[in-house]
Amino acid sequence: MSAKIGIIGSFSAEERCAHGIEALREARLAPARVFSPIPSEKIAEALERRPSPVRAVALVGGILGILSAFALTIGTAMEWNLNVDSMPIASIPPYLIIVFELMVLFGGLSAVGSLFFFGGLPALDPIEGYEPRFAEDRFGVLVRCDEADSVRVEALLKEAGADEVTREAA
Repeated sequence: MSAKIGIIGSFSAEERCAHGIEALREARLAPARVFSPIPSEKIAEALERRPSPVRAVALVGGILGILSAFALTIGTAMEWNLNVDSMPIASIPPYLIIVFELMVLFGGLSAVGSLFFFGGLPALDPIEGYEPRFAEDRFGVLVRCDEADSVRVEALLKEAGADEVTREAA
């Protein structure tokens, strides 16, 4: 088995970077990492990324907050059992404020926690293939491939409009 190497293509335009990613995908070569100085819909479409699961985790956190708030308030009212002027012991309208507060608290904490988890934060190791110019005005595509495929990957990136193609040791 041949050694894996990294091929980094540097693009000056967002459209050319997206075209390069699509060309790699058509050749059944997936980019290992893409660097962009701006959020880009074109690049996200070219990568065919799924929606983030953070929204679903925040929803589940909010629902758990609602359930725990009702359990807390109704459980407390049933435990103390203070009957005032024949009012119901567990009345929902006064508890809605606590339900709302715990829904926001649990939903927000689960959203932040899942953002850190799914985003791989904190990133303690340096990102392979990253160059400071990718944060300024350049777009970068890192492809991990075998030595045998490296010539084909370089040709694909250059045909797609890469301004510069470099190799990186594994």
